[in-house]
Amino acid sequence: MKDIFNQFKITNTKKFELAKFDTDDTSGYEKDNAEELLADLIAETAKLQTELYAANNQSLLIIFQAMDAAGKDSAIAHTMSGLNPQGCQVYSFKQPTSEDYEHDFLWRHYKALPERGRIGIHNRSHYENVLITKVHPEFILKEDIPGIKDVKDINKKFWEQRYESIRNFEKHLTENGTAIIKFFLHLSKDEQKKRFLKRIEDPEKNWKFESGDIKERGLWKHYMRAYETAIKKTSTDDSPWYIVPADKKWFTRIAISTIILQTLKGMKLGYPVLPKEEMAQLAETKRILEKE
Repeated sequence: MKDIFNQFKITNTKKFELAKFDTDDTSGYEKDNAEELLADLIAETAKLQTELYAANNQSLLIIFQAMDAAGKDSAIAHTMSGLNPQGCQVYSFKQPTSEDYEHDFLWRHYKALPERGRIGIHNRSHYENVLITKVHPEFILKEDIPGIKDVKDINKKFWEQRYESIRNFEKHLTENGTAIIKFFLHLSKDEQKKRFLKRIEDPEKNWKFESGDIKERGLWKHYMRAYETAIKKTSTDDSPWYIVPADKKWFTRIAISTIILQTLKGMKLGYPVLPKEEMAQLAETKRILEKE
């Protein structure tokens, strides 16, 4: 089995090509013992989450981005299932509201950041502002940015500035105690087709399908270019992207859980050590209770 943590981590953006990542790779893992392995990973993660919560001086932000039907919702549900909900915050970002458009593009995401001691999960994120808006630049016009009155005004310099804003935003977060993991669930177009058909054929899954999904599917190549560029421009040592194969959901969950666990281990967590005075008070309290 391969080292998942390093295998899918983007460290050399100059040589990065999204097309070279296999969407159905399983790194040598077998489905037969996937459920047991996932349970072990979650149990170990839960212990570290308790330390993160107790220390209350760091936080973890986990970002999920993907094409439709890549399995973001189920991945979040399965990999976070054994954690203490008091220490987790999940936000699913939809289309910006009129209030959101009255602020800069990072405003609503900044409001949703995890507090110290907690794990924050963003289902879609500030990256929508360099993904869907890159494919549909007309959406940028809704932001009412000075100097941007027409799609023709949205040039290369505009996008470079937006990538820079994202890098600076994430750099600020990491410097202030928030570790960041960014997952792109890499789904093949063929697998998306299969999952779309299942949604259409299964009445219990009809609600997951929207007619607009087919139109966006027709822009697949444009989205892949947008993702590749965004990942190249924003994957850093402190805020890395991970390209996780998404064709086999059982492996996707193992990969995500492994990366989250390794990241928590790297945060050097631990329970807070009480001052001598408080330790003495605990000892006295123990003595009193034992005498009862």
